[in-house]
Amino acid sequence: MLNSSLSAPSADLVIQVLCSVLCDNKPLDRAYSIAFSGLKLQPAEQGRITTVAGDIMRRLNLYCFLAGIEPSEVNRKGTLLLNVWHRFHGLTAPKFRYCEVLEESELQQRITQAKADLPLWDGCPAWLEQLGSAQLGEQWPAERAALRQMPHRYLRANLLKCQLDALMARLAKEGVQTIAVEGVETALQVESDSALFRTQSFKDGWFEQQDAGSQHVAAALDAKPGMRVIDACAGAGGKTLHLAAQMQGKGRLLAMDVESWKLDNLKDRARRAGAHNVETRLIASSKTIKRLKLSADRLLLDVPCSGLGVLKRNPDTKWRDTPERLTVLHELQAHIIDSYSRMLKVGGLMVYATCSIMPDENRAQVDKFLAAHPNFRLLDDETITPANSGFDGFYLARIERIAE
Repeated sequence: MLNSSLSAPSADLVIQVLCSVLCDNKPLDRAYSIAFSGLKLQPAEQGRITTVAGDIMRRLNLYCFLAGIEPSEVNRKGTLLLNVWHRFHGLTAPKFRYCEVLEESELQQRITQAKADLPLWDGCPAWLEQLGSAQLGEQWPAERAALRQMPHRYLRANLLKCQLDALMARLAKEGVQTIAVEGVETALQVESDSALFRTQSFKDGWFEQQDAGSQHVAAALDAKPGMRVIDACAGAGGKTLHLAAQMQGKGRLLAMDVESWKLDNLKDRARRAGAHNVETRLIASSKTIKRLKLSADRLLLDVPCSGLGVLKRNPDTKWRDTPERLTVLHELQAHIIDSYSRMLKVGGLMVYATCSIMPDENRAQVDKFLAAHPNFRLLDDETITPANSGFDGFYLARIERIAE
């Protein structure tokens, strides 16, 4: 967290970000882009602004309770919210031109009340508390508390261009301090407040920013040079590029998605990474999948999900999601694994993955698929949880096709 107060202009930018999310319904990353557009902020100050905005979004209901406001009032009472946030963290409030001020005795009384309500203290909305308790039982309080923590920054070394120790040394020369991550051979944890994307190492394609938990997913696919590999829900391609490095750039790696703009972004990233074996293909209809029947040695299905394992990094999700949307996601997940699995060869390996820690999206989907498809078998599965790992939360299941 911060060791000194924000200036009033920086606090105003925090309020702008919050208004974009809570009043204009913008995703948090888009809200940052809008707020910082055209400004010449130092990377350290930009980092301080995102730290405060991110922490407020992770425990939005707590800070609004302490300030006595509704989230929808942030455009009018944002200065009060920032005043309370600073005092809660033992910092002097920014010197706004005008700001309502909460009496210290009242603030302390509200803090005492909040400490007695652990879901509120952890920044958990009622719908998520109900879901987490039902799905995870006694494990949920630890996960809930872990999901309110500020996320670490992780990098994945691009083994097409460098080894981990060489990347560490080069980044150190560029003022970026990192440490290796135990158990994740391609991961570095960033220890300094540095502008990663301004480094020459990034421009030369030596690394991608990717959570260490996420790096387990592509690793589980065990893609080999010369194989035919399909990443069928590729998105912008973080895991695709990891697979390309596993394959040492040899073989055919097909990245597919239903949104063309994501694949366009992936092409740019692949060029920078030197991942020359990546092809992109838009899923225009079910025929796209049918044409690839029994063609893949390895198949990655990183399916659309609730994102309830990555709330540290994307905290706005829990304030815009509803239980009703989860039902739609469950249906989509079941459709994808049922339909897309036909692309896997006999003897091939498929990884079904989500960035959720909820069993309904994970093992329950896998069990339902296996019950309907006896020509597949489960090898193993793993849930990477924030409480146990410190990483973001992910699920992965390794499934083999044993018959046509």
